[in-house]
Amino acid sequence: MLIETVLPPRAAGDDTFGDTLTPCEPLVPLDPLTPAPALFPSEERVIAHAGAKRRHEFTTARHCARRALARLGLPPTPLPPAPSGAPTWPPGITGSLTHCAGYRAAAVARTTDIPHLGIDAEPHAPLRPSVRNGITTPAERTHLGQLHTAHPDIHWDRLLFSAKESLYKACSPLSPRPLHFEDAEVTFTLATHTFTARLRLPDLPALTGHWHTSHGLLVTAVAVPRR
Repeated sequence: MLIETVLPPRAAGDDTFGDTLTPCEPLVPLDPLTPAPALFPSEERVIAHAGAKRRHEFTTARHCARRALARLGLPPTPLPPAPSGAPTWPPGITGSLTHCAGYRAAAVARTTDIPHLGIDAEPHAPLRPSVRNGITTPAERTHLGQLHTAHPDIHWDRLLFSAKESLYKACSPLSPRPLHFEDAEVTFTLATHTFTARLRLPDLPALTGHWHTSHGLLVTAVAVPRR
């Protein structure tokens, strides 16, 4: 399972590969024997008027989430979006969802083990220069240039984007305002496939996350540890 390569101990994950081939064709599941995932009524109301692509992403990501929750011994439960857009997890549970073309994943943990958790998946492809410059600090641009010179086979700019997405999913509940890309500075360590992130939030230490690349994808995860 790809997502498990980046998850911390005591977190449970689930993922699937697939993509909408055309706006009207169904998602192609990883396992053809897996039944089509269903939505609870509270979830169906949210997605009732969405297009096929959004419905596939929403439904399959929640199917992954329910399978991940089952690994913690929890029964299937509705996961409607909160006002922030993040799923509403059962009491005592933290988690995160992600999806990109051809991939959907979920990760969950008990808050007694991991208070906050974030994951992200991205296609392993470069960013447009305008996007890269918009999400990076000057120090990060220097760092990415050095990494690219040493290891040009990895699209470090896209990896940084993913790392910040994971970071913001994990840390948004702790922030009094929406987080922006300039609110964090990220550095990577190739030998350990880790990244270190420093956020401009009071009382929050530097966080360490993990990254992995496979199947044409980049995946990242970060957890806020217990204090």
